[in-house]
Amino acid sequence: MLDVILLERVENLGQMGQVVKVRPGYARNYLLPQKKALRATKDNLSYFETQRTQLEAQNLTRKSEAEQVAAKVEGLAVVIIRQAGESGQLYGSVSARDISDAVTQAGFTITRGQVVLDKPIKTLGVHALRVVLHPEVSVQVNANVAQSAEEAEMQTKGVDPLKLAAEAVAREAAEARVEHAESQADSET
Repeated sequence: MLDVILLERVENLGQMGQVVKVRPGYARNYLLPQKKALRATKDNLSYFETQRTQLEAQNLTRKSEAEQVAAKVEGLAVVIIRQAGESGQLYGSVSARDISDAVTQAGFTITRGQVVLDKPIKTLGVHALRVVLHPEVSVQVNANVAQSAEEAEMQTKGVDPLKLAAEAVAREAAEARVEHAESQADSET
């Protein structure tokens, strides 16, 4: 285990200024290159203490900017058009990059690293996602994954286009059976 000083809040790890133990690979490959932490040496501890007020001020500025953007982005719904099978299963999946591109087209620049996907989106429908604008500020964005703009509009209203299509097919099949039965009855007489 390796001791590091956090330069900003890291989710599931700690707050700015805390000295935490992490695995060497996590520190070497993520925390140190992303400038989220420093190795906890005597020199770095004294450097951090001299820079602490400046780092906290920068963090507050970034947080307030993120909160202003969050007020505008909260609840944003983006439409993503994809091809899918009859059961609603996508041919492929919707990735964090697809979500970030759609939100950017809606007028708010975010990176794919800010989109939190617990699992890949592989079905049609409206999916609630979390976007992290700052380590202490996150918002919810809805991704409406549909086969067409019309279907996306129906899903927004709460109507399931796949269910409607299945009902229409069942109705047509029932009508065809009735017509077939009527024609059979007519041919027998």
